Amino acid sequence: MQMTVNPSFETTILVRDTCLCLHAQRAARALARRFDIALKPVGITSGQFSLLMSLNRPHPPKVGSVAALLAMDRTTLTANLKPLERRGLVATEADSSDKRARLLRLTPEGRAVLTDAVPIWKAVHAEIETGLADPDVLRGELMVLSRQEGE
Repeated sequence: MQMTVNPSFETTILVRDTCLCLHAQRAARALARRFDIALKPVGITSGQFSLLMSLNRPHPPKVGSVAALLAMDRTTLTANLKPLERRGLVATEADSSDKRARLLRLTPEGRAVLTDAVPIWKAVHAEIETGLADPDVLRGELMVLSRQEGE
């Protein structure tokens, strides 16, 4: 029988200071809060901005492709779509080529919200990037981590 050993306080400090997951979570929360505050005047959150932007395509995407782009499961995406649908910003329709699939599209109201939100996003994004040593390197490293999840 194996005896359980509690992690030492030194291990706690090691995790606090070096854990990539912890630091990524903290950074993601800080960024989300900043964008949430900035986007409040247009009535959306940072997550809703990303979701609406993911629908800004020439042709309505399928639920699965949006879920993959946003790195969320279909159930979570569906739950996040509901308030946007209730507000009339997003519409769901059957795919004429595959009746089992659902297509998502921005409504004119959804496009109007995005039109108001994009200048806010651009300003906040530019401000954040000026505080980073090399935003392109950070973006690249984050993309590497995102791709590794799918492997």
